Amino acid sequence: MAKQTWQMFTFLLLKFGLLTLVDDVSSSSPTPWYENLPAVTMDYKVHVDAGKEDCYYQFVQAGATFFASYQVLKGGDGMCGFAVRHPNGQIVHPYEWRQSAEYTDHSSTGGYYSVCIDNQFSRFAGKLVNLYMSVIRYDKWEQYAKEIEELNMNIQNFTSSIMNVERNINDILQHQYYSRARESRDYKLLQNNNAYVLRWSLIQILAIAATGGLQVYFLRKLFEVKDSTRKSRI
Repeated sequence: MAKQTWQMFTFLLLKFGLLTLVDDVSSSSPTPWYENLPAVTMDYKVHVDAGKEDCYYQFVQAGATFFASYQVLKGGDGMCGFAVRHPNGQIVHPYEWRQSAEYTDHSSTGGYYSVCIDNQFSRFAGKLVNLYMSVIRYDKWEQYAKEIEELNMNIQNFTSSIMNVERNINDILQHQYYSRARESRDYKLLQNNNAYVLRWSLIQILAIAATGGLQVYFLRKLFEVKDSTRKSRI
């Protein structure tokens, strides 16, 4: 569980560090670029030759929690020495020939810690060692958590605004669809009415023309006079 917690801290640190790396690296301050980060973790796999000692230095802010641990992965008897020196020069974790060990300073006074891995007792076998160091500023971490919470609130507000806009857009689209449907229906109705009026107007015109023609024909029949004198001469 503790390892998963440190991995989560590492992930959040990398995410936060990428956002601030450019500004911090470009700064002219002599302090390390990660000084203002809420947490820093380093995980190394180092090879220590036989009869050698390797030391690593880590800057720690005042009030921060410093943690260092090591574990021999392979080589020789699987053990080596591990020592931690305080920035004031005092050895706060003396050498112990072990397979793994750890050291924690919950409230550092600030400065550079020295972490040394000693393989001098092994004259022939080199060692592969996993070295883990972390610096956590819980005050900065709480501030960072509050900023993340505020950011989440802002994101939620923005998401709510976007959802309201999307809802309004959907309402407008539905209204436009309904308007287009009514417009299409009205246009079809106008076309049908126009065709109906034209059809019946044409029928009425034909009926009136036929009626007029019949009336003229019968009127001419009524006033038609037969030529009787011509028949008598014959």
